[in-house]
Amino acid sequence: MSSKPHVSDIAFTPSVKAVQSVRGSRDFYEDRDWGDAITPDVAAFIAERTSFYLGTASADGQPYIQHRGGPKGFLHLIDEKTLAFADFVGNRQYITTGNLSENNRATIFLMDYETRSRVKIWGYAEVSDDKTLIAQLMPENYRAKPQQAIIFHVTAFDTNCSQHIPQMFEASDVASALEYLKVRIVELETELAALKNEKSTGQT
Repeated sequence: MSSKPHVSDIAFTPSVKAVQSVRGSRDFYEDRDWGDAITPDVAAFIAERTSFYLGTASADGQPYIQHRGGPKGFLHLIDEKTLAFADFVGNRQYITTGNLSENNRATIFLMDYETRSRVKIWGYAEVSDDKTLIAQLMPENYRAKPQQAIIFHVTAFDTNCSQHIPQMFEASDVASALEYLKVRIVELETELAALKNEKSTGQT
């Protein structure tokens, strides 16, 4: 069994590997590894997301997960090793900001419920008050007030299978599909009424 370093070692610590060995999955993960730079496929996945979860922890290891949302593309790919987004004013708890001030390790979890797929990204994050950068990251015509920028430096990423992910759809996509169906129903009802009228009047 190979002992060479893996990108996945960021998550597969010795204790994790020990559990994998006991439960029979270590050989599988030993033979595959994760990416350490964002690929075009993952970049396209990120560009379509309207939300993600950002995980941080305090200096003593207390974990915290916070939701971040916005229009498609609000999580920017700066380059293959860097992501960034404008951090909007929220509930003013500042747990993420406080955590990053003493522990810059972070994770990003992105989910696409429609296709039942997900991407997990490990790395290091920092807070920036650079007004120029914040303005560049701010989504156009989005009604939110930016407070700072968060820059995420990618160390590793992994994708997962779709098992146990519920399939859900964006409300706007469902509304659009329903509107199309309503219009189509009216068209078909109009055509049917015309055909019935032709038949009753003996027209061909």
